[in-house]
Amino acid sequence: GLCTTRLLTQNPEHILTQTNNRTEMLCELKQRTSVYWYRWSQERQHFEFLVFSNTLGKATYGTNVSQDKFSVREARSHSSYSLHISHLQPSDSGTYYCSISQSSQLLLGTGTQLTVVDALPLPPKTTQTPQSKKPVLWITKSKAASREG
Repeated sequence: GLCTTRLLTQNPEHILTQTNNRTEMLCELKQRTSVYWYRWSQERQHFEFLVFSNTLGKATYGTNVSQDKFSVREARSHSSYSLHISHLQPSDSGTYYCSISQSSQLLLGTGTQLTVVDALPLPPKTTQTPQSKKPVLWITKSKAASREG
């Protein structure tokens, strides 16, 4: 069975980045143990196994998972691990989970949602939508003013 647990805290919750960048996400564990990383693909609706890292730091990769792209590093505290992903592509978007095996269950972390885009969206201007209507109103007002005059 799969269940999410607060034992595994992942940071950050969301990452928005551009194509060809690199990123990392952190998984904090309460103990030093082997850790699995999975990606949930919304598109394909399935969990994809990426990499397994044992306590000796030896990594085992999933099928078709590039070792140049994914790497797991153990943080100095020895109870947190970070997943590094390079050469990011929009197809890497998804929710990444670290996971540990405990009494024949796979415990999932809180998840990090990664979104990879070709171009970062500009920060939304809150005044944008009213502005487009304003010139129209302004024209009608000026017509009314000229009629009075």
